[in-house]
Amino acid sequence: MAKRKRNILLVEPGYKNKYPPIGLMKIASYHRILGDNVTFYKGDIREFILTQLIDKCVHKLTDLYPKTNWCEKIEFIGKYIKTGQSKYIDLILPKSSDVNSELSRMIPVLAVWLKDFSDSYRKKQYVCLPKWDRIYITTLFTFHWKITIKTIQDAKNLVTNINNIKVGGVMATVLAGEVKEETGIAPHAGLLDKAGIFDNNRIIIDDMPLDYSILDEIEYKYPENDAYYGYMTRGCKRKCSFCAVKVIEPEFKHYVSLKNKIEETRKLYGDQRNLLLLDNNVLASDKFYEIIQEIKDCGFTKGAKFVSPNLLDIAVTNLGKSVNDKAYINKAYELLHYMLNRLKGEKQQLFYDLLDEYNLLSLQKTTKSNIIAVYPHVKEVFEKYRNKAQKLRYVDFNQGLDARLLIEDKIKALSEIPIRPMRIAFDSMKYAEIYKRAVHLAAKHGIKHLSNYLLYNEKDRPEELYQRLEINILLAEELKVSIYSFPMKFHPICGVQQSNRTFLGTHWNRKYVSAIQTILNATKGQIGTGVSYFYKAFGRNLDEFREILIMPETFILYRFFFEDMGYTQKWRVSLGRFGTKNRQKIIEVVEKNKFDDFDKSGLTHSVIKFIETYYLVSRSVIANPKSKYFKEKQAYDLLKQTNLK
Repeated sequence: MAKRKRNILLVEPGYKNKYPPIGLMKIASYHRILGDNVTFYKGDIREFILTQLIDKCVHKLTDLYPKTNWCEKIEFIGKYIKTGQSKYIDLILPKSSDVNSELSRMIPVLAVWLKDFSDSYRKKQYVCLPKWDRIYITTLFTFHWKITIKTIQDAKNLVTNINNIKVGGVMATVLAGEVKEETGIAPHAGLLDKAGIFDNNRIIIDDMPLDYSILDEIEYKYPENDAYYGYMTRGCKRKCSFCAVKVIEPEFKHYVSLKNKIEETRKLYGDQRNLLLLDNNVLASDKFYEIIQEIKDCGFTKGAKFVSPNLLDIAVTNLGKSVNDKAYINKAYELLHYMLNRLKGEKQQLFYDLLDEYNLLSLQKTTKSNIIAVYPHVKEVFEKYRNKAQKLRYVDFNQGLDARLLIEDKIKALSEIPIRPMRIAFDSMKYAEIYKRAVHLAAKHGIKHLSNYLLYNEKDRPEELYQRLEINILLAEELKVSIYSFPMKFHPICGVQQSNRTFLGTHWNRKYVSAIQTILNATKGQIGTGVSYFYKAFGRNLDEFREILIMPETFILYRFFFEDMGYTQKWRVSLGRFGTKNRQKIIEVVEKNKFDDFDKSGLTHSVIKFIETYYLVSRSVIANPKSKYFKEKQAYDLLKQTNLK
């Protein structure tokens, strides 16, 4: 007797993140090899359940009365299932008097089924019909605690046995005990680097190639895509206090070959442009030079070019093989409509007519068979007009390189691959000279695009963040390179503060952190090159930087407006008039960064008036058409635009 295929659900909670869940991609490959059915979802479990019920409802209505295109009414079907409101029934089902006798007789039956699906969702009747044989849930940062725990709890309603909920990843490893206490589910801590972890077989999941197809099952698009993802080492020899690697990957592995996995990915899913490596300390490897050689052997030499493969051909081929029907239906639909928008004039009309003929104008109507049927008619056009522009390839050691281990020979080796950007951590001023030496070496060997992470809000002082940023700005100007800095706010990874996103380091307070975040908001989190810009944003010296830290938030955010209108100078002069005692009381209130209901006890009338005058000018006040600031800013912005013309 053939072994029954298991139904496997892979879940990533609905937080925002840059990179796909590599662990789940490996687990997907693992279960496909075993012949199981695999589904991937990112987001709220309740929304997933709703989506599943909508699909089932549409199929049921189609079975009952196929002469109506129920896909065209999917929006109202979804709203009815979610709310149970009768007004949506009127938008789904016609009145008996308005249709033929055959449909008229079916309307009561159709209404009963619609109500059945709505009850199943709203009354959680679906918990009585568990579908999934196993559910895997990945976890990321500890500050995603609430959304992750909710995902785990909701998943209990969907699995045949809660022991078949498998939780893993960063948070699950670092806080394994806390996750079990909160959910009753004991997570898998660490890597999947041993055989037989989930089933009685010899397969090592961590050695599996990634299943890229699952990324097309979901609507969410990861910002970092079109790359091979992987590791060429594991672990790190350092034991930094702020880092979870020592817990997640306690053993340092000097060399994990990636070549075969890249070849498998290229064969099944198509060539990828870039190589994104998540190694935690590749420079510590005894096999570093072999790693660089393998990267070059995989096609990532300096100046290497990439041309995107015919992704529609890959999608149709994989549909023919039933690799992942849902994913490749989505992908083929996306590519067909990409080409429809790319074409012009008569060619566009002919392409549109073909999609219309094969019912491919809406995703709800799109079927596997119709995609395969239309492909011979559009294949030549797609290949001729698809984007075949050559693009440079890049290699990104995304977790950063250890400046303490950057010697000239290693920099020379790195310069032989298209590394961009070269990321070097600069987490403390005590490494300033080592860091500067590493940047000089990179520039010497032609590496002109650099980036770094700057940890703050741990043991450092705010002034040290300014100093590190200034070093980067001055180095970039001196060496004629670009250095993008990414200040990273420290969050504890364990202990009582592990899920506290508002954690404050010893030398930090809420206002300082808010001021840094306000500056970063204007730059989308990164500080680029440009001396004049830096000194304007962060101050020309440490005294100005300290002043910016205590400045009202809107004065920082709308710097030019408040300066040009004279408000910043008024704030500065007013603050300077206070004596030492009252000035200190103002600073104490400001550092708490809570002005709507601040403690007025012990404060003089002039201190209270000063705080209310300047620190209650919030973003909402400026956005309020009735406020004087709104009117002044509208006039100011208009004048600026006029002057630019």
